[in-house]
Amino acid sequence: MRLIFRDKLIRICKRRILAYGKGALDNVKKEQPIGVFDSGLGGISVLRRLVDVLPHEDFVYVGDSAHNPYGERSPSQILNLSRQIVDGLVREGAKAVVIACNTATSVAAATLRRELPTIPIVGVEPALKPATEHDPHRRILVMATPVTLRLDKYQQLAKAYGSDSEVISVPCAGLAKRIEQGRLDEADLREMISSLVGRYRGTVDSVVLGCTHYPFVARQIREVIGDVPFFDGANGVTHRLKSLLSKDHALAKDDVAGSVTLRSSLNDPKVLERYRRFLKMEL
Repeated sequence: MRLIFRDKLIRICKRRILAYGKGALDNVKKEQPIGVFDSGLGGISVLRRLVDVLPHEDFVYVGDSAHNPYGERSPSQILNLSRQIVDGLVREGAKAVVIACNTATSVAAATLRRELPTIPIVGVEPALKPATEHDPHRRILVMATPVTLRLDKYQQLAKAYGSDSEVISVPCAGLAKRIEQGRLDEADLREMISSLVGRYRGTVDSVVLGCTHYPFVARQIREVIGDVPFFDGANGVTHRLKSLLSKDHALAKDDVAGSVTLRSSLNDPKVLERYRRFLKMEL
């Protein structure tokens, strides 16, 4: 994985522009990695989709497992943690950043875009729009962290797309933290899911997974809720990122396979091994 710090990148860009013109700058952009981050391993559910759709790109994934879960922290803490990670990715030359965390998107995305106007920053949000476009959509269950559900961003989404649906918002305190631990087939996890949403079995038309950790336990949730359609934000993020990079002539060349570099804020080899396992996990 080749990373170039921002000051070095600027020097390279200036030399190539002088020598070859704007086309050289476009080539530099194409070669730069895409940064992806989450409060832990949950964003790997988004990373998997990004890799599927953009197989020639290099990705650097940062999981902030040392501060997981963001969904139970204050907005100021979430903003500061997100800012530190994004600043680090930009210093390493990331051509775009994906916030693969619903909570961090709700809290930090707008601020980070103002602070870094030249870097495409794409955030994930609860997939209410596709859920309301799918029939039937009379009752939609949204599972998300307490912070995500409290913020104006989510309230605006629910108002915009839930006008002809009953949107049932369920704060799932502790679920992301439990998923972060792994061991997804143990009884205590199913009991937690059942206690959170078991009462809705057979009464909803679809489920929106409003936290990027939750797709990793979609099977367990389906066992509790019933066999209904599930929606998450990975497709929307991926299509948006691809569109922005294409518009900026920054998509990687299609003659070389891309790569994935995984990092964690926890200095623990077991955590990175868990990241690798979740990246390859069958869902």
